[in-house]
Amino acid sequence: MPELPEIETSRRGIEPYMVGHHIVKAVVRQPKLRWPVSGQIMALENAPVISVQRRAKYLLIELPNGWIIGHLGMSGSVRILPEFIEPGKHDHVDFILSTGQVLRYTDPRRFGAWLWEEDLATSNVLKHLGPEPLSDAFSGEYLFTRSRNKKTLIKPWLMDNKLVVGVGNIYASESLFEAKILPQRPAGSLTESEAQQLAVTIKKVLQRSIEQGGTTLKDFLQADGKPGYFAQELQVYGRAGEPCKACGTLIESEKHGQRTTFFCRHCQR
Repeated sequence: MPELPEIETSRRGIEPYMVGHHIVKAVVRQPKLRWPVSGQIMALENAPVISVQRRAKYLLIELPNGWIIGHLGMSGSVRILPEFIEPGKHDHVDFILSTGQVLRYTDPRRFGAWLWEEDLATSNVLKHLGPEPLSDAFSGEYLFTRSRNKKTLIKPWLMDNKLVVGVGNIYASESLFEAKILPQRPAGSLTESEAQQLAVTIKKVLQRSIEQGGTTLKDFLQADGKPGYFAQELQVYGRAGEPCKACGTLIESEKHGQRTTFFCRHCQR
């Protein structure tokens, strides 16, 4: 599943091709996605794009009278292509641009969504989200305060979008490894210094991934069609049974909250 760095990479990739230009129209070949494509999107006509933003894993395209809210689901991607390139089987939505190009949404599993909202503050998919991990609102003090008396294991706790958005399975495992914290511990066991270190590490891991183009997952492509590169530097995720790059102990894996967690029992405490 594309995570926050992949969505931010996509946002940065499509932004210069959209802002200051117009969406001439939307071509919806498959309206039945995770939720039906909003009628307002299908009725778009010559709408200027004011900005392209991101909230959690949602792409936000600002138009004069509202917002397009896009989610890539489990296997979706967006690319900027010349309009004349014929769509493939899984190319479900095109936003035709005034530049002669198209923002094309591809999704084999159809778990994504394209919704319309006049006011983001009233959006059902956005209003319950926690702070952005790269914002000042997310800090060690915030993590420590929210962790008090929490019996939930640290790993699934970090992945709760009501606590903080965008810390998905890959980046939770990687951040806990770099912060030297075992994912099996209850969140309430975090000390103030550990919470501070964890917040700093999450920011560092996510920012590094964004700068390197997101993780190289088989289902993810950047807007220009190139894969990301962060997976080349993953320390624990997907490496069960391989030696830890720091100490040589074999990386282990366990299921936490129906998601596989990877860790080094020697390096993490």
